[in-house]
Amino acid sequence: MTVTSPTAEYAQDIQAIFNRIAPAYDQLNDWLSLGQHRVWKHMTVKWSQAMPGSICLDVCCGSGDLSRLLARTVGPQGHVYGVDFSVAQLAIAEQRAAASLQPLPITWMEGDALNLPFPDAQFDAATMGYGLRNVLDIPQSLAELFRVLKPGAKVAILDFHRPGDPLVRQFQQWYLDTLVVPLADALGLRREYAYISPSLDRFPTGAEQITLARAAGFASVVHYPIASGMMGVLVASKPSA
Repeated sequence: MTVTSPTAEYAQDIQAIFNRIAPAYDQLNDWLSLGQHRVWKHMTVKWSQAMPGSICLDVCCGSGDLSRLLARTVGPQGHVYGVDFSVAQLAIAEQRAAASLQPLPITWMEGDALNLPFPDAQFDAATMGYGLRNVLDIPQSLAELFRVLKPGAKVAILDFHRPGDPLVRQFQQWYLDTLVVPLADALGLRREYAYISPSLDRFPTGAEQITLARAAGFASVVHYPIASGMMGVLVASKPSA
């Protein structure tokens, strides 16, 4: 198994991309996921086993969908920390949380998935949506998640994948080329969304992600393929003390 380690310049490019696409991010996610990403996010929160009163972390929180779902799950006795390296995405996340009918227990923080600004063993559950595919160092990102989780806690990581089935893979590429990228082009974001295909090609398969999570120290690691393998959720548990 080979895990590509892009350059630091690549990481800066991705950060700049997510700042630029922030206003259209959710609209394009609807197109990328055929409108199903909200269902998958509910599944991700469920698999994280966040509970009322839990202290939770949402890494690469983007516009805050998973953070808000976590906040509604943990309730007023719990708390959620939404972390992202894109200040533009965080601004949108904060605006949307502020518009909620009920106050949500969320703290938004600018931060690096490879160097999380938290002490060891702080969180009862964690999520990560569409972030692992874009980090500079996947093993380091998994190691950081392991570090900040309490013993026995789980992380659920949602992301797009290259499907193993050649026909489904062909459909995915056709969909990206003929629908998603032209839509991004109409929004002035063609270059920003052209990176998706190469990022999918670099991204470890579900089985490889399981191996990487175990190498980071996680136990009871499962990868759930969704949408014929075009999407997946990695669920990993930190061993109990």
